[in-house]
Amino acid sequence: MKKIFVLTGEPSGDKLASTVISKLKQRNANIQYSCVGGSYLNSLGIKSIFNLNDITYIGFTSVLLNIFKIKNRIDITVNEIIKFNPDILFSIDSPDFTLRVAKRVKKINNSIKTIHYVAPQVWIWREGRVKKFKNFIDHMLLLFHFEKKYFDKENITNTFVGHPLLEYSKKYKMDLSNLINKDKKIISIFPGSRESEINVLLPILYDFIKLMNKKSNYIYVFHATDKNKETIVNFFKKTSLNNFQVISDDNIKSQILSNSVFAVAKSGTVSLEICNANVPSIIIYKINMINYLIMKSLIKIKFANIINIINNKEIIPELLQSECNAKEIYNSVNYLLSHPNLQKSQLDDICKTLKMIKSETSSSEKVSKILLQYLV
Repeated sequence: MKKIFVLTGEPSGDKLASTVISKLKQRNANIQYSCVGGSYLNSLGIKSIFNLNDITYIGFTSVLLNIFKIKNRIDITVNEIIKFNPDILFSIDSPDFTLRVAKRVKKINNSIKTIHYVAPQVWIWREGRVKKFKNFIDHMLLLFHFEKKYFDKENITNTFVGHPLLEYSKKYKMDLSNLINKDKKIISIFPGSRESEINVLLPILYDFIKLMNKKSNYIYVFHATDKNKETIVNFFKKTSLNNFQVISDDNIKSQILSNSVFAVAKSGTVSLEICNANVPSIIIYKINMINYLIMKSLIKIKFANIINIINNKEIIPELLQSECNAKEIYNSVNYLLSHPNLQKSQLDDICKTLKMIKSETSSSEKVSKILLQYLV
């Protein structure tokens, strides 16, 4: 029986991996799996060798503070992969963890094929990393077509597969009347998937909602993971707000988003889901000052959001660091909500951009086919 080890480093990677593996299981049921993953892979019957939370850190200082724990998890992961002896090591995103593991695994057992999904963003910083990848990566799978030139230059086998978050999937319709008051318009809130992000953004978002409540009548739906739902609920239990909901079910989240009039999202891949749902939005992000100064000295792009990066202009407003405060968020959201023409302009620009970066076929289908080719 053929074997695949699925290696992720955070919830978003776990979700991306599950979309591929679910397709792969439909094509070939006779594959044995092991993984470092979370609830999404677990729902497919693939047990993780340890809790994904053990390696999910954000920012340079958090990594430094947990460096020995991370090293320990890398050692354990490498040993378990070698023991499992897979035909393929399928790694997804989180390069500071997954590619370190892949490099060591390849050195120990060169016969294991290493396929990485979601190329490191070398167009943002550390372009020189690409030369090193060809020593231990057999195939790099790209979300964006413009990334090809970086890997073609070093003769690294690569394929543009598109972004799975831009795929349309049929969802079961559910009656949401017990969750949402039909008389109120919905603003979707995406506070991030990491606990460190949520702890920073929740107080700011709470103050933002209080400002909005003085002049408007919306309901605010927080899109959470199963892991952080309780954290958000417990935070708001201590407040006087009553016009909010916290949801973690993916099917419900998808329907809530499609019925939202606006979205406020932590910078990240979730922005593409919002764009794909044709919902106007703004981006927020805040990290501690040390991490910010380190990051600022390294990156070579002007924007945080991929739509803005591709267009080299701010199509989706970004409120980062000092601008990520309740007053600025309130001003931006309120201004856009009161100017439908600006919302339409944003959505028109987004629509044009998505056409440029969407794969002609399903991303997860393309990835599953590539994995099968390596199992022959």
